[in-house]
Amino acid sequence: MLDEIDKVGSDWRGDPSSALLEVLDPAQNHSFRDHYLEVDLDLSEVLFIPTANVSDTIPAPLLDRMEIVRLDGYTEEEKLAIARDHLMARQLERNGLTADEVSASDEALRAVIADYTREAGVRNLERELGRLLRKIATGIESAKLTAPVRIEPAQVREHLGRARFHAEVAERTSVPGVATGLAVTGTGGEVLFVEAAIMDGPKGLTLTGQLGDVMKESAQIGLSYVKSHARELGIETSLEEKSIHVHVPAGAVPKDGPSAGVTMVTALTSLLTGRPVRSTVGMTGEVTLQGKVLPIGGVKQKLLAAHRAGLTEVILPYRNEADLDDVPQSVREAMRIHLVKDVREVLEHALEPKALGLPEAA
Repeated sequence: MLDEIDKVGSDWRGDPSSALLEVLDPAQNHSFRDHYLEVDLDLSEVLFIPTANVSDTIPAPLLDRMEIVRLDGYTEEEKLAIARDHLMARQLERNGLTADEVSASDEALRAVIADYTREAGVRNLERELGRLLRKIATGIESAKLTAPVRIEPAQVREHLGRARFHAEVAERTSVPGVATGLAVTGTGGEVLFVEAAIMDGPKGLTLTGQLGDVMKESAQIGLSYVKSHARELGIETSLEEKSIHVHVPAGAVPKDGPSAGVTMVTALTSLLTGRPVRSTVGMTGEVTLQGKVLPIGGVKQKLLAAHRAGLTEVILPYRNEADLDDVPQSVREAMRIHLVKDVREVLEHALEPKALGLPEAA
């Protein structure tokens, strides 16, 4: 097992990636020479299992010699089963408690999963359960609590404090100009918001939010599509002398990738028509200048993120239909998935039918 192989690099202390190239190459690792022991080793029958959080930082020649097996995030039901059957038992033992003294209801575990962690795995979930059980153990030791203790959601809030994560999609998309997109990061899928504003001033497009080159181009393409189809989209505002600002929170987190095009178009169209984006809808896909929706990657991670965020509908490119086979059945059944070929279909599914009125120009 070679853990965290995406962290290797070369500097004055050595170049482990070059050594790994020789170790992992089946054409020459039958006579790999260990210069520390000064002996030849036959590694041709050895199976190496490296792990990594992201593949982008693994040296390309090294990555070329690997068979990639992607492990996607857990659903909420899977996290619940892991917490109930494994994590609780381990944390009880580490905190000097037994299952007869402390137990937790499924509702309490769901509260920890949904309100205090937002991750693809269960590492933070185990940390939060450990914090919770340490508080319980302290209470039993100081006679403030009497065993056996049954942990319910009220006790979770009492011991872990206020919830750290909230379902904010409905709040954010309640005004025109905000669309809900889906992205993939090193820790799994994430929900992100694209905000657009229009104002008087020197015409042009301003982009903020630490966007990479690909997302900047997606915004430019989205604006060009909206301008060239303004009459068809029902946009009456003249854009000739207007300044448009597109922002993707959180501004301190770098963001890039070829899957934000439809979200950019939807946010701009929502702003210019006064029609808010429906709060139950998330979307992903790249768009062309002709309005075609192109396929993207990371469908499973994005759908899991949408499910965690409480979205009930997701808009996906039509050519990603085959990727739905990788998504757990429980997630597919809980969500309505729209497969689209053209950005006009995206707007039809995403926007509210009624306009609220355009915002005042700043």
